[in-house]
Amino acid sequence: MANYTAADVKKLRELTGAGMMDCKKALDEADGNVDKAVEALRIKGQKGVAKREGRSAENGAVVSRISEDKTSGVLVELKCETDFVAKGDKFQAVAAQLAEHVAATSPADIAALLASEIEAGKTVQAFVDEANANLGEKIVLDRFAQFQGGYVAAYMHRTMPDLPPQIGVLVELDKENAEVAKGIAQHIAAFAPKYLTREDVPAEVVETERRVAEETTRAEGKPEAALPKIVEGRVNGFFKDATLLGQPYALDNKKSVEQVLKEAGVTLKRFSRIKVGI
Repeated sequence: MANYTAADVKKLRELTGAGMMDCKKALDEADGNVDKAVEALRIKGQKGVAKREGRSAENGAVVSRISEDKTSGVLVELKCETDFVAKGDKFQAVAAQLAEHVAATSPADIAALLASEIEAGKTVQAFVDEANANLGEKIVLDRFAQFQGGYVAAYMHRTMPDLPPQIGVLVELDKENAEVAKGIAQHIAAFAPKYLTREDVPAEVVETERRVAEETTRAEGKPEAALPKIVEGRVNGFFKDATLLGQPYALDNKKSVEQVLKEAGVTLKRFSRIKVGI
């Protein structure tokens, strides 16, 4: 029987994040040598990473970091397979460390983020793979947002009280207004606008909406002479639903979001909404 103590098992668990029985088995196979047991568990974990590649990761968390001076902020989505892992301290610690890294390094895109070095000699991709191995689930990092330059604020929404935030919103105003920033961010979380203004909607999207509206109107048997007006009305309805500034404000639906911003004397420069898995 291998010669090791309960302290060795505890140390191995802390080093690898593996379960107690896996640690005991690894120590048995390594004749009580902790370093060899760590190596064996890492190899086993990396094999598990490959096996998990085809699995679906639709749970997880969105985390945010806002600078002390409120001039920059980030959102990071980290996904996993189950809500059990998502609400665990280890998973949330990984997500928090990734958010800190994004805030500190400002990567250009997800490829640059994954290739960047988060710890000495360790890329973000390797860091995520390590979490994958330690937590025993597929862990995915494929989305983040970062704003800097104006007044930046975040709103984080929990869909379940025992889970970490599943929806995160980042907004950037041209000047400081915490109350308006919070209200607009809450509105975005609830109504999920895709674009800020009509001008931001790609031409091909507008063309598709117009074509669908026309075909639908014809299928309904509307008079030919009435088609242009009906189609235009439906396209305008799409703009109202899809663009933030045209939506009725969640906290006062007698006003549009655009009116609320104008009355407050601020401009919303941009926003990002991330919902786990969507």
